[in-house]
Amino acid sequence: MTLDPVELTRELIRFDTTNPPGNEETCVAYVENILSDAGIQSERHEKEPGRPNLIARTAGDGTPLVLYGHVDVVTTAGQRWTRPPFGGDLHDGCVWGRGALDMKSGVAMLVTAFLRAHREGVETPVVLAILSDEEDGGDAGARFLAEERPEVFGGARHALGEMGGETLHIAGRRFYPIQVGEKQMCWLRGIIRGPGGHGALGVRRSAMARLGNVLRALDRTQPPVHVTPIARDWIEGMAAALPRAQAVLLRRLLDPRTADLALRVLGPQGRVLSRVLRNTASATIVRGGEKINVIPSEVELQVDGRLLPGYTPEDLMVELAQIVGDGVEWEVIRHDPGPAEPDLDFYEPLAEILRELDPGAVPVPMLQPGVTDGRFLSRAGIQTYGFLPLRLPEGFDPVSLIHAADERVPADAVRWGTDAVFRAIERYPG
Repeated sequence: MTLDPVELTRELIRFDTTNPPGNEETCVAYVENILSDAGIQSERHEKEPGRPNLIARTAGDGTPLVLYGHVDVVTTAGQRWTRPPFGGDLHDGCVWGRGALDMKSGVAMLVTAFLRAHREGVETPVVLAILSDEEDGGDAGARFLAEERPEVFGGARHALGEMGGETLHIAGRRFYPIQVGEKQMCWLRGIIRGPGGHGALGVRRSAMARLGNVLRALDRTQPPVHVTPIARDWIEGMAAALPRAQAVLLRRLLDPRTADLALRVLGPQGRVLSRVLRNTASATIVRGGEKINVIPSEVELQVDGRLLPGYTPEDLMVELAQIVGDGVEWEVIRHDPGPAEPDLDFYEPLAEILRELDPGAVPVPMLQPGVTDGRFLSRAGIQTYGFLPLRLPEGFDPVSLIHAADERVPADAVRWGTDAVFRAIERYPG
């Protein structure tokens, strides 16, 4: 029996794996049963009871290629959906539901390609990892495997996972960014102090007032531009395929003196690029005060920081001090480091697959502005390529749909991408 990745996507969406709490067990068991029916044994690895990570392998000698994806999804709370978020509806040529893009369609593509490789006796050994907990830090999922069970990956050097390979339409050209690196998570806590007192009498330059100044500064000013090698290759790759006017504008992003002006000209199209040209810091949580008639002398600000490859939390704290002044005491809540430089050994074969499947394709390397489980696999010596290709029609914007209401994915794109993943398995030189 041949598995249809579109129907598998629909079935996976119907499992409500909103994280927290996750409840991934029944969804993982569904995949486990599919593998068992195909004669493939798998094993579970759990850090937390009821939140399994599933590992399966195909036969073959040599260094394996890892295929991995997570089955947990983010909340739909407060969102207004046109179709049920856990219905897996097929409507207007798209599969609708939470996880349609991030990343149950990706899991369906990987599982389907894995089963085809097994069925056709492809010589490349493959490790399939179905993971829990990516959307809430990955501690019970990829981090647990990479740090405590690295042997399950069989000495692999390369992996395919999220995110990358979706069509990006610019000036009539079809670009396919392949993720080869990602920024580092760097969550910070800032303590702001000032005089306290009675709410009826008031004080000047209170901690609350100073907090307001800090938030205003973070809203108006960004850290400085840094052009990393991946970002340079990404932008140069697009510029080389575009008409002269667009190419000149893109190349101005590579000069810190002109980058911000070029980003303003690009408008919404420059949103992602603006995040991969600098360390970033977004204020997300404020805590302060316990009683309405007492002016607090201390407030806490939590900031979601993201570091470029090769940079440290200390670098970001220095840049923040330049923006908000030295009146904030910063400390690191969590830092998930990643490699400074990617391993590009398998990049060109992946790019060639996209050119074969879409003769108009322009593959380019991409730096992920967020984080994925790839940061954890790198600790086990594994380079992730974000390669879950989707050939998307012009006007379909996946970035605006991920984690949002009415998340959906074109069915034809899922089947197209599954073929690309299978070809990658066939050509892996392990």
